[in-house]
Amino acid sequence: MKQLRRWMLGLVVLVTALGLMALQPRATAQTPSAETPATLASAGLTLEELGDGIYGLIASVDFPPANPNLAICNGGIIIGSDGVVVIDPFQNEALGDLLFDTVATLTELPVKYVVNTHYHFDHTGGNPAAASRDLPILGRGPIRDFMLTRNGDRDPNITPPEVIIDGAWDLWLGERQVQIREFEGHSGGTDVIVYVPDADVLLTGDLLFNERFPYMADGNIRAWQASLAALIADYPTATVLPGHGPVTDVDGLEALKTYLNQLVALALDWKANGTTQAEAMTMALPAQYSTFKFQALYPGNLEVAYQQITLGQDDAASIQRYLAAQPKALQAL
Repeated sequence: MKQLRRWMLGLVVLVTALGLMALQPRATAQTPSAETPATLASAGLTLEELGDGIYGLIASVDFPPANPNLAICNGGIIIGSDGVVVIDPFQNEALGDLLFDTVATLTELPVKYVVNTHYHFDHTGGNPAAASRDLPILGRGPIRDFMLTRNGDRDPNITPPEVIIDGAWDLWLGERQVQIREFEGHSGGTDVIVYVPDADVLLTGDLLFNERFPYMADGNIRAWQASLAALIADYPTATVLPGHGPVTDVDGLEALKTYLNQLVALALDWKANGTTQAEAMTMALPAQYSTFKFQALYPGNLEVAYQQITLGQDDAASIQRYLAAQPKALQAL
């Protein structure tokens, strides 16, 4: 019971913090003052070369961030011989501008495309920075509808992709091929990965949280497990930029797959033993994950596992009902 009260208190603290973030004036949340433009340091980002002409902007802050101009997710830059592809321009226009300004420090070549790996606001809220530059924004499946109907409380200037890239897409930056492929599991049919074959670099979006607890409210655990297994098989030697967390390789994919496997095993035990959801929520944080960031999301991971595995409510309609019942501040992270 004490453990349950501790988790519930933690959830209240998380919701309160997120609510305060959402209630901040939009001008403050969107753009730093002219005297204090965003920098990599002020945004909590570091620039890391992943391969020849391929860079990641790596976010190091915990969740929830102390202010809305700290980047939550990672962004990507792919430079070819005649242009650039930008991946996930963060959660607001100021951070999106910072991403494009960073490109300009690396190359004089023009940005040709912007790719959203899925619809969540922390990866798409910076789309206005791309729109202001008249750049095509690419996204998959129901991404436009999901952004318009689900991101409003967190994104005051929703700018959905104009180009829907269902199926397998290849972009060409001169001789450099950039592959975009569909996978399932994290965000209701909007997930894509980006792969650069000549450099063996994989950008996964939020199909991979590395050394972070994942956000799972509109994910499908079984589909996510299958996608991770496929990514491990298809990209065994790749350098991997996750949606959240430090750069990794196949070991990072294996680690998240192991974590999901453990959640499923727990949930099956709950089902076999007739464990109630309240009892399941008393589960302590496993010691092996004590150094992970985003620990405030762990209770939600337990709840999703109970709903989808213990109760068997893993169809799209059930997942949508679960997502809709979450506090607004917790949706579309």
